[in-house]
Amino acid sequence: MELGVYAVVAVAIIVGVAAFSKKLGVAAPIVLVVAGVALSYLPGVPEIEVPHEIILDGLLPPILYAAAISVPIIDFRRNLAPIASLSVVLVIVTAFATGGLLYLLLPDLNFAAAVALGAIISPPDAVAATSIGRRLGLPPRLLTVLEGEGLVNDATALVLLRSAVAAAAGGLASPWAGVADFFYAVAVAIVIGLVTGWVTVWVRSKLSDPVLDTALSIAVPFIAFVPAEQLHASGVLAVVVAGLYTGHAAPAKFSPQSRISDRINWRTIQFLLENGVFLLIGLEIRTLIGDVDPTVLGVWDSIGIGLLATVALVVIRYLWIGPLVYALGRRARHAEKQTYRSLLALYYFRSHPMKSRRQALARNRLERDYTRRRADLETQRQEHIDWRGGVVLGWSGMRGVVTLAAAQSLPEETPYRPQLILIAFTVAVVSILLQGGTLPWLIKLLGVQGIDAREDRKDFAQLLETLSGAGLDALDEEISARGDSLDPEVVERARQASFLNTEAAWERAGRGGADSETPHRIYRELRLTIVAAEREKMLELRAAGVYPSRILAEAQVMLDQEETRLQRRPGGAGH
Repeated sequence: MELGVYAVVAVAIIVGVAAFSKKLGVAAPIVLVVAGVALSYLPGVPEIEVPHEIILDGLLPPILYAAAISVPIIDFRRNLAPIASLSVVLVIVTAFATGGLLYLLLPDLNFAAAVALGAIISPPDAVAATSIGRRLGLPPRLLTVLEGEGLVNDATALVLLRSAVAAAAGGLASPWAGVADFFYAVAVAIVIGLVTGWVTVWVRSKLSDPVLDTALSIAVPFIAFVPAEQLHASGVLAVVVAGLYTGHAAPAKFSPQSRISDRINWRTIQFLLENGVFLLIGLEIRTLIGDVDPTVLGVWDSIGIGLLATVALVVIRYLWIGPLVYALGRRARHAEKQTYRSLLALYYFRSHPMKSRRQALARNRLERDYTRRRADLETQRQEHIDWRGGVVLGWSGMRGVVTLAAAQSLPEETPYRPQLILIAFTVAVVSILLQGGTLPWLIKLLGVQGIDAREDRKDFAQLLETLSGAGLDALDEEISARGDSLDPEVVERARQASFLNTEAAWERAGRGGADSETPHRIYRELRLTIVAAEREKMLELRAAGVYPSRILAEAQVMLDQEETRLQRRPGGAGH
């Protein structure tokens, strides 16, 4: 009963803070941390300490899966180099660098245990950064890099933490055993993630019941996580791989209803769990401070070390990102040369007749390779990360969910354990408040420009025009195949529906004045009049009890969907 009351209060706080933070212009995670700290010191509020297994094994898998299914795999592939650099190499470098610092500051701490704490504080949590970035319109490539880093770096940190804890306890024969354990954990996790993604996508594509589909969807992250952990691999990475595969396969394998349900369900789950963890960070501060033994290392000394570690993390990140931005520029120039070489090879094949099937296959492969390279190159040119983007990327290294849980997973016999947990929490809270609170100001100061909404609307209209042309071609083929059996009026209705969608997109892109009486605007107004009359009649029939409630409910859903579609504002992208 008491737990249920706490859950209701927590949800109410999360929803209220989320609504309040939008009006205030501050990211919800920042406000939730402050609210948690304030609540923890209110009279009557009990000390809160959540077991780390609940967060690492219960909350983290669905949080990461929800983020992974929304990341386009093509964007992930295009930015694989910076994502891998930040989420794997930088995490390892940061763990050893900050571990060395802590080793020097805490005399009773062995080096392996110090690296374990370094692994805990090394992975940034990009939740607050991406939420701020989306609101302020960060460039898509920066958001992709931040999201990709946030997905993968947790796996790197947790695997490194496990190896460091084992080394501290004498469970590793040599450093090479730790390296072998790391690569084993990554390889097995990728295999399990792919198998889980493929199997669950295949099963879900065969389900017609949306309730069963939703239930299986919620279980997917745990289906990937549990076997990976049982095999001593990275369950977190298995979840991410399964999520990426599912998100990529969904448009081809799932029904529209399944995709809509997935988007709504996982956005809700992600919202509650992510924000709930940030609230927990604030609520647990009081308990952590109470656990610190001042005779070993005082609270303020621990907080001071945490502040010093935070500064070290920022410095290390910037020292890494500077060369990374330079390398991305060189990589773009290299991509231009590679694209040009692909074009020359393609010209050669196009100018010579194909004498064998093997040559024809080679030319087709070159055609696909050149098309992909050219698209990647255009994206890199349009979304180039310059020094300003590097500054924003460096300042976006906030700590959060994994730091909260992993710190509490340190073995009980670890020297300075309460102080180490407080140090990790200090890093998380300070980075969220300081970096998260000043990131909007930094983005505005640097003048980092995000998405051009007008160009996006034009691109979308052009895409719809292309899709419409393909659809009409398919319609003509169907008419030819059926002969004279089709009613011309039905054919014209199908054809006009495609024209109306395309014309609506061009209206949103600015073709015609805002008040012009375009065909789509007139059509929409007439349909809204009809829907309003239908809704009024339905309410009369409901009051009279003429039809069963289930039939009226179906009619209500149909009218709501139609009205929502018709009332879509011209300023939106419409998708």
